[in-house]
Formats: sequence, C-alpha cells, structure tokens
Amino acid sequence: MQICNVCSGETPKYRCPACRIRYCSLSCYKTHKANDTCQPLKQSVPPPVQDLNGAYSNVSAEDPWTVEDLLDDDQTDKVPLQRLRRLGKSEELRELLRNPHLRQLMSSLDAADSKADAIKTAMQEPLFVELSDRCLQIVEKNY
Repeated sequence: MQICNVCSGETPKYRCPACRIRYCSLSCYKTHKANDTCQPLKQSVPPPVQDLNGAYSNVSAEDPWTVEDLLDDDQTDKVPLQRLRRLGKSEELRELLRNPHLRQLMSSLDAADSKADAIKTAMQEPLFVELSDRCLQIVEKNY
C-alpha cells in the first residue's frame, strides 16, 4: 500500500501530471506546487514500434498513463514489465492478431463502456480464449 508523497498520511488517489508523484488531496497538490518540489519528467521520444503490417511508427510520448496507473495499488498479482515485453516479441501472437474477427473483437472491447462485461462476453469466443491462454503462457514461461 502506498502513502501520499506530500503529507505521508493518506492513501494517494491522484498523480501529479507533471512529475507523476502521488498525492491524496487538493490541499496536498497545492502544497506540492507551492513548495517548488515539482520536477517535470523529461519527455523522451520512444523508439519506433513495428506494427502488424511491418511499418514502423513512434508511440506518442504524451501517453496520459503508464502500466502502473492501470493496476490497482493493492493488486498483488502483477506481471513484471520485462515479462509483458515478451508479448510484443511473440510471432505466434502476431499471427493470431492478423485474424480480422479477433481484431474486430479487440476493437469492440476497447470501445466498450463496461470493460468487465465486454470481457465476460469475449471469453465466450474460442478465438479470444485462445489469445488469452497464449498471452498467459508467454508471460508465465520461465526462460
């Protein structure tokens, strides 16, 4: 469990958009800004990423979130970033993702208002279950 980087008293609910420290309230945010402790992170240009068609593009350096932001702080079953990177290197996953039906399914998941309900529905599709199982096998594999 994390604590507020400003008051050290509460569980942080927010993150400074400039330096990414965690804080619990508007009061802590104002204190953080007033004390000139905010040191904005340097934005670096990410390396080019190859898409499924073989073309390279830069991922936006202005992504509003990080992997850590997506995970709950109290979640104990986290996959290390090093293992997640294996997914991007898997030719088998690339082949699965070339399937137009799976791509449409993934797009509908991304656009869904209720992600939890959309995932439950997607798990009824054998193709999505195959993708999920393969992703788990890749990240759980010990090299």
